[in-house]
Amino acid sequence: MTAKIIGVAGFKNAGKTTLVERLVRELTRRGYRIATVKHAHHSFDIDHEGRDSFRHRAAGASEVAVVSRQRWAIIHESRDEEEPSFAAILAKLSPCDLIIVEGYKHGDHAKIEVRNLALDHPQLAGEDRSVVAIAATGPVPDAPVPVFDRDHVEALAQFIITRMELDPK
Repeated sequence: MTAKIIGVAGFKNAGKTTLVERLVRELTRRGYRIATVKHAHHSFDIDHEGRDSFRHRAAGASEVAVVSRQRWAIIHESRDEEEPSFAAILAKLSPCDLIIVEGYKHGDHAKIEVRNLALDHPQLAGEDRSVVAIAATGPVPDAPVPVFDRDHVEALAQFIITRMELDPK
C-alpha cells in the first residue's frame, strides 16, 4: 500500500508546528493512526549528555536503540553519510492511515500552506502546484486553492480526510 502523505509547509513563525500538533490530535481523536515526519535544517539531539544512550553514541556506536514498555527509538548517527532521502525516511515508518510532514517544503507531496498574514512572507500556493490548501490567520484574496482559518482545525481535518481519501472511521 502506498502511504498517504500531507505536508504542512510555510515560513518561520507561520504556526506550522502548532497546526501539526492540533491536526494530529484531531485526526487521532477521530480514530486515524497518524505518523509525523519533521525535517530540521539544523542539528538536533533526542538524548542528552550523561544518559547511557548518549554515552553509547559518544563511544562510536552508529545506532543506539532505546527500548521500554512505553516507547522505543533508534538513534542513527549519520557521521559522514549524506542526509537520508525523504523516501528512505518514509520507508522506515510503521503502517498508518496518514503521514503528516512538517518541512520538506520543496517536496512534491500534497501540502497545506500555513500563513501568518501579520508576517510579510511570499505565498507558496500558485507557485508550488503541490499546495492543495492554505491555513491562514485571515482571508487570502484570490487564493488559487481553498483557504481555511488556521485555528479551525476541525474543518481542515475534514478537508484532509476527503482530499486524502482516508477510510471512514
